[in-house]
Amino acid sequence: MNINKELNGTTLKVTVEGRLDTTTAPVAEAELRSSIGGITELVLDFGKLEYISSAGLRVILAMQKIMMRQGSMVIRNVNETVMEVFEVTGFSDILTIG
Repeated sequence: MNINKELNGTTLKVTVEGRLDTTTAPVAEAELRSSIGGITELVLDFGKLEYISSAGLRVILAMQKIMMRQGSMVIRNVNETVMEVFEVTGFSDILTIG
């Protein structure tokens, strides 16, 4: 998994590449938590995300809860495989995907 961050004022765009699973989720969560102080808009770009597990979903949910208090979060460029996981788990109903 690779994480690339782009800061533009109080907007943080995070591009996640590869797999967000049990092995990589703790690293991703630590990276995100350390980066979102003062951020009012978090954009997660999943254009190169190949797979997401329940551990990855937990990280997204944790970020969503934080960003609901300090601004907003949107997920962009979701492929069919990841979108199917979002739909089956009901995450597509609680996340802003666009």
